[in-house]
Amino acid sequence: MIDSKQAGEALLEINDISHRVRQSFIYDVSSQMTILWGVLVLGGNLVTYFTPRYADYAWMAVYVLGISGWFLLGVVGYAKTRVHTFDIRMLAAILLFFAFGFFVTGVLGHFTPRQLGTFWPLYFMLVYAVAGLWFGMAFVAIGVAIAALTLVGYFFIGEAFPLWMAFVNGGGLVLSGLWMRWS
Repeated sequence: MIDSKQAGEALLEINDISHRVRQSFIYDVSSQMTILWGVLVLGGNLVTYFTPRYADYAWMAVYVLGISGWFLLGVVGYAKTRVHTFDIRMLAAILLFFAFGFFVTGVLGHFTPRQLGTFWPLYFMLVYAVAGLWFGMAFVAIGVAIAALTLVGYFFIGEAFPLWMAFVNGGGLVLSGLWMRWS
């Protein structure tokens, strides 16, 4: 028989383990999505640098493949774990996120390619850092680091800015996804 103090300690331990499992699952799913988006962003920036004429097509492909890959990761993840990582509200949220970004860049402001290459990573990293307030400080650190390096590139890197962003944004996302897998 256990007394109320021991029962309370056992419940706290169960709660702690539950929190760590939930955090581990979030990091696992997030790492897969972060690596996916990192590879796609790296490719989009390389296309922008080497063949700027096709940049618009490349970025539309990045967005479509990223959202589709996110959906597929959710379906595969659910099949393996029976935990939902994708639902209609999340799809609506990401579509609203993109719609707002396109509204700001296309209607409110007529951005140059360099400004677009700065806006989108900063916009994404804001959400990434804010999500970190709930899911772990690693997200905040990654978001702030990529945002800071984006601004360094915007102000100090010349014509090679898309190449800089390929490695800072795309490479940074891939590295952060790998880091989440290892932590």
